[in-house]
Amino acid sequence: MGQAEMDESAGGQSHDPDFPDRFIEFMRTGWRDTTLDVAPRPEAPDHAKRRGELSAAFPGETLIIPTGVDKVRSNDTYHPFRPGTEHVWLTGEHDPEAVLVLRPTDSGHDATLYLRPRSPRDTDEFFRDRNHGELWIGRRHTLQEKATELQLQTAHLDELPAALDDAAPGRTRVLRGYDPRVDAGVRSASTARDEELATVLGELRLVKDAWEIEQLQDAIDATTRGFEDVARILPADRPVSERLIDGVFSLRARHDGNTVGYGSIVGNGAHGAILHWTRNDGRTRPGDLLLMDMGVENRHLYTADVTRTVPVSGTFTPLQRQIYDLVFHSQQAGIDAIRAGTRFADVHQACMRVLAEGLSDLGILPVSVDEAMDPACIFYRRWTLHGFGHMLGLDVHDCATARKERYREGVLEAGYVLTVEPGLYFQPEDEFVPAELHGIGVRIEDDVLVTPTGAVVMSEALPRSATAVEEWLATQRAAGPRLPG
Repeated sequence: MGQAEMDESAGGQSHDPDFPDRFIEFMRTGWRDTTLDVAPRPEAPDHAKRRGELSAAFPGETLIIPTGVDKVRSNDTYHPFRPGTEHVWLTGEHDPEAVLVLRPTDSGHDATLYLRPRSPRDTDEFFRDRNHGELWIGRRHTLQEKATELQLQTAHLDELPAALDDAAPGRTRVLRGYDPRVDAGVRSASTARDEELATVLGELRLVKDAWEIEQLQDAIDATTRGFEDVARILPADRPVSERLIDGVFSLRARHDGNTVGYGSIVGNGAHGAILHWTRNDGRTRPGDLLLMDMGVENRHLYTADVTRTVPVSGTFTPLQRQIYDLVFHSQQAGIDAIRAGTRFADVHQACMRVLAEGLSDLGILPVSVDEAMDPACIFYRRWTLHGFGHMLGLDVHDCATARKERYREGVLEAGYVLTVEPGLYFQPEDEFVPAELHGIGVRIEDDVLVTPTGAVVMSEALPRSATAVEEWLATQRAAGPRLPG
């Protein structure tokens, strides 16, 4: 093999050095073998149970669930890899390229996880391949180490093509869109069959088990600490950049978790009226409201999703408090409506009616409250475009592939975790809104566990009422900045 061929096969780039043969031979020798001290993960039985639930939904069929591949950020650099939600829910595996294959048996399914093991020493990959080499990205597990840790049969990724060739189109379902090799390697008998697999996986994840609820609480607790960090560096009397706030929270997310669960929204003043303001290139201003929608993704990839709107100066103006209280009462109405058996739509209506009534009291709503609540009208939505909330879990907008009959048009079940996040947003250009309201955006968002008899606000450690927010902000500022530790 010539030098150029070796560079290409090892994932080399044009700016890599040309290694002489003597150096290559030298690098292939003198390496001591090591083993990792691994043990079964405590959560492995939970993953096995979930695979069993999926198996029961598709008896006699082969199911293929990939995690996804690294995505190029630019040239030869990659975005940080985030495993596919369904794959990690079924396996706990976080590395790229892995593929779970469930093969039918008389008693259910056999599960095999195909993955890339640690760099071998009989090739030059370990020191020359910048994408997979151990000296470039760190040591991966051996197949046996991974099998021990996940309590799951493993096989080398090189064996995957043969496994895909064996998959009969009419008896195989693939979770598509994650891995081009898998998509190309298995011919689909029908798009509907594969879509049904995605749907079932989304619906199986609706009810969170006890371990998942622990992970969500862990992410929420870290998020609380992140909001405290931000409050401690937020000046009352001078501007700072929205990106400073973004960065301080991100530090907590990286320290206490994996990273942020989504792009943080940090909007001062009129930026707070933009629903997904993630540019965060503005500055705070004393007297304005600051809307912060942020969540930590914990080390098992479960994410929180919390929003607080605070007065930069430390105290709400009478008008700001009026709007804030309206949103607060809307949120409380939604939380009070939540319990197992309640329709998702009824929680939405509880929140939205309070907002519509408040908009009417402000003289903004151009029709009656009842007319505004009519599905053929919904004029109130001009000032609150989104619904009351969404499911939460491994994804910030979790279970998105579930049928609407089980989600938006369904009923809540014990074990659901969802957000309750009403908001009001008055755009500066809105001629239906008095000038004094222009540029005000308020959202309050909390993460809520559905129980048989009600709701548990998992993010209750962060105060919600206007007075409590003012007191909390003053307390955090008095405590002063801190580093995660």
